[in-house]
Amino acid sequence: MERSLSYQELEAELGDSLKSLRLQRNIDQKTLGERAGVSLSAIKNLESGKGASIKTLVRVAKTLGMQDWLLSAAPRVTVNPLHMVKGKTGRQRARSSKTRKGQSR
Repeated sequence: MERSLSYQELEAELGDSLKSLRLQRNIDQKTLGERAGVSLSAIKNLESGKGASIKTLVRVAKTLGMQDWLLSAAPRVTVNPLHMVKGKTGRQRARSSKTRKGQSR
């Protein structure tokens, strides 16, 4: 059974994968940053798993030719309008942690 990774572990794994791909393509961090339009420190943070913006991840992945991978990470879901009407029970909202059961705002 595969264990679930923490957010930090996932960030580190993703950073390691991007670093390995960059090295396979024989690109240094500075060059990758220039090609992707992001700073050297952003590349270092991304590869070390210290955090990066979505913008940085997208730019780096696209620069490394991983656009298909990005698109597969967030597949498009089509919604059939007929399924939305069938069995509709009304609008639901998440309950605020401040709102107690039985109370309304």
